[in-house]
Amino acid sequence: MAPLAIPAAVLTQAQQVADDFTAHTGVTVDAAELLTGRAALLDLAPRGQISAGGATRLLAGRDGWCALTLSRADDIAAVPALLQADTMAADPWPAIREWVATQTVADVAERARLLGLPAAVLGETAPAPPVVRPLGPAGAGSLTGLLVADLSSMWAGPLCGQLLARAGATVVKVESRDRPDGTRAGAAEFFDWMNAGKLSYATDFDQPGDLAALLDVADVVIEASRPAALTRRGLGPDTRTVRPGRIWLRITGHGTDGEAADWVAFGDDAAASGGLIEYRDGAPVFIGDAIADPVTGLHAAAAVAASRAGGGGELIEFSMAAVAAGYAALPGAAIDAEVVPVRPAVAQAGPALAADNAAVRRLIAERFSAPC
Repeated sequence: MAPLAIPAAVLTQAQQVADDFTAHTGVTVDAAELLTGRAALLDLAPRGQISAGGATRLLAGRDGWCALTLSRADDIAAVPALLQADTMAADPWPAIREWVATQTVADVAERARLLGLPAAVLGETAPAPPVVRPLGPAGAGSLTGLLVADLSSMWAGPLCGQLLARAGATVVKVESRDRPDGTRAGAAEFFDWMNAGKLSYATDFDQPGDLAALLDVADVVIEASRPAALTRRGLGPDTRTVRPGRIWLRITGHGTDGEAADWVAFGDDAAASGGLIEYRDGAPVFIGDAIADPVTGLHAAAAVAASRAGGGGELIEFSMAAVAAGYAALPGAAIDAEVVPVRPAVAQAGPALAADNAAVRRLIAERFSAPC
């Protein structure tokens, strides 16, 4: 198992956030495990300008560095349009690297984003706290027994849901029947780590039905899609029935303002956007494993726990790039350090798709018949 380069300042700050979560919930959290657990489970490590997972590259443009992620079939299919080429080699990266070298990094990111590709200019994002605004009346209490509707996928949102489940919440993992969480198609160990102990509810987001009802009775909603995707279906935070103390957590790649609201992001390119990388021999290299994902998921869980203790009734928005930028700005964040990955103990499998649809419908009915 290869060690991961993660500055001590980053681990220290992450553990402080984990300790805040513990203070509100009594659940002990090891930040090093959260940041390195996937690498330990799957034996991953970054290779300089290639991310640990292998889908993201740091690329040199005419005037700086940028990052591009090709993790989905649609991403690969968009490469000919990106390069304005008729054909594409089995390995597209040499041609991409050659093209990027002739462009400004701003032009690369703009063109990639127009095609829906996850891209970033190195260090383009400044640190920023989460955006918090009132959503409804307060309703104080612990996390134990709360109903959480987790509409997120991949890592940051599911990690937040996993930590809330450890704190005693009932977490419903909501997925599209046609396009379930992409991690189901990957390594089972990682999916199980993120989703064990959750209920699985599968639905059609275009015909939400019971999903709308679930959101109405949920105490916490976690979502990580582009904001307009839910709003246009009547499933956004301002369109559902008000519930006292409800906390609506939104995780995005680059925030919800302007054109950035439509930018797709994954953990490694979001980290690059925030400047959370290292330099070796004058060139940037990746640190950790998709590090913007676990740090954002950890911050999100701590924010939900703190909000609940204060009465909730809030919309909380995290930008992964902004969280990464906050870590990059820490004193000592550029100092190289190696961490041996911590292998998580995964005691049970994650739920099969739609395994708990009937149980979730019963939960909804019970909630509708009970006072808030």
